[in-house]
Amino acid sequence: MRAATERRAVIPPAPTTTGTGGRTAPLIPAFAGGQAVNVRRHLVALRDFTRDEFGTSAARPSEGHIQAVNALLAKLRRPLEGAVSDLERVAREVEHGPASTGQLHELLRRKSRAHDWVRATERVWDFYFDVFGQRTQEPYNQWLLSCDRIALDCYQHVYMHLGSNRSIPAPPPFTYMRTGFSPATYRRNIPLRKLGRQLNPFPLVQLPYHRLVNPWTMGAIMHEVSHNLQNELGLEEAVPRSILRTFRAAGIDQRVAAIYGQWNREIFGDVMGCLLGGEAFVASLLDVIGRSPEQAMGFNPHGVHPTPYLRTFISTELLRRMGFPEAAATYDKAWRRLYPSTAGSNLPPALVRTAKDAIPAVVEAVAFTRFPSLGDRSLRQVITFGPRHQLMIEEAAQRLARGTDPGVVPERFLIGAVRIAVDRKLADPERLMRNFYLELSRR
Repeated sequence: MRAATERRAVIPPAPTTTGTGGRTAPLIPAFAGGQAVNVRRHLVALRDFTRDEFGTSAARPSEGHIQAVNALLAKLRRPLEGAVSDLERVAREVEHGPASTGQLHELLRRKSRAHDWVRATERVWDFYFDVFGQRTQEPYNQWLLSCDRIALDCYQHVYMHLGSNRSIPAPPPFTYMRTGFSPATYRRNIPLRKLGRQLNPFPLVQLPYHRLVNPWTMGAIMHEVSHNLQNELGLEEAVPRSILRTFRAAGIDQRVAAIYGQWNREIFGDVMGCLLGGEAFVASLLDVIGRSPEQAMGFNPHGVHPTPYLRTFISTELLRRMGFPEAAATYDKAWRRLYPSTAGSNLPPALVRTAKDAIPAVVEAVAFTRFPSLGDRSLRQVITFGPRHQLMIEEAAQRLARGTDPGVVPERFLIGAVRIAVDRKLADPERLMRNFYLELSRR
């Protein structure tokens, strides 16, 4: 049976919260005011950076890097400031109530919008806070400062030897450490996913921890910096065009030409890295791509990296043309000893068959072709590394091993010097690592 009287639905009174002095305040107005306070404080907390908060050593970010990041944060804070102001306005209306359901829903929408902008801004702020914060930790700050100086040396050498004037890029590349990843770079003024598609204000070079502890494997710095230089020098379209044009003139299958064109950025990185570092760059490259036969000869039709098996021969061909025929022959022989046959691989037959013509052609197209943006010079004319520079590197290797001043050699040459010292067992690897970073960080 039903009860004699039905219970009536009762709308409970508005909840209250205890304020100071034992007084009570309606929860909805307090909630509204609290949301406005929270996001305003979020906005204020996403402040500009200063150099001083990242230590006082030479490793801290430059004023130029700080200014570039602060300009990016200021751009992001403008819509956030508008979203916060809108939320504060609606919150005041609710606090002075009584508020309608429409006003409350508007409050919640404004809160969500403001928090979306908070998260987007905080993502960028947090990324640079972590990257800059590495410069406060020993010994990583010394390591990264050293890598900064190698990257800067690469830029300075190239810009000092162009055939015509170009605007000087600033700020220079900035290196940071990341574990569990391969070397990578993020170019200036490209949208980055990790920055919420905001434009990256300066070149970032990501270096894995395992490379930093073995600096003789750090030819990667020159390769990654070269990716940035390809864009800074206006060669991002000129290089693939040059490859296709050179292959066509040589009568090489245009399907093969298209593959090399697809590989153009990584080929450019290797070519410029070899021009900047010589033999040591090739040795460092072999450290990376000398893998299982399945990996070294695996062909990915959509890949941007040359198949490792062919990639080495591009560098040795360039090394030969730079004046190092014996070193090139030695690397070729060792590489063929590791991978004596392409049988059983998925390398396209046309790629293997044309390699003897295609590899010299791609080196000609990238390193020995004159480009207007270089002042009608070729990369080889801009970067003139030769046997005399290798002798400087070998002398510096002896000095690094003894722990004495290696002299006025360019910063990038010290990668080759420490490589020689390790390969020839001139000193203990740990000692060589310390001397390498000590010399670079005190310059």
